Amino acid sequence: MALHTELPIHRTGVQLLTLAVKAQEQMPRGVKRHLGDKLSHHCMEMLDRMALANATQQRERAMHIAELLKHQRAATVLLRVGHDARYISTSVWSAAVQLLDSIGKQGGGWLKKSSNLAPAA
Repeated sequence: MALHTELPIHRTGVQLLTLAVKAQEQMPRGVKRHLGDKLSHHCMEMLDRMALANATQQRERAMHIAELLKHQRAATVLLRVGHDARYISTSVWSAAVQLLDSIGKQGGGWLKKSSNLAPAA
């Protein structure tokens, strides 16, 4: 088993967290505390779930990956709201959306692979 920090999904997650911090810096003070903090929190939770999924097997792994994808969807919504309200620049938003899409695809593939490994009930 590889270290979670060596996984492509983890590297993508770190890039996303970096962009989330950059987006948070662009936000006005009142919005930064609410929208920005939640966005960063979801990105950190995704990284945590990646590490937990890498350290577990079968059903427990699938549970962590499902949680990862839940946080990915929440971060997508927060980014969309921030961009629509013009708190986040288009360049940061588009880069973040690409990273979120990549995390979703990698997480979905990981979940499918984990589900196939589980013994039939």
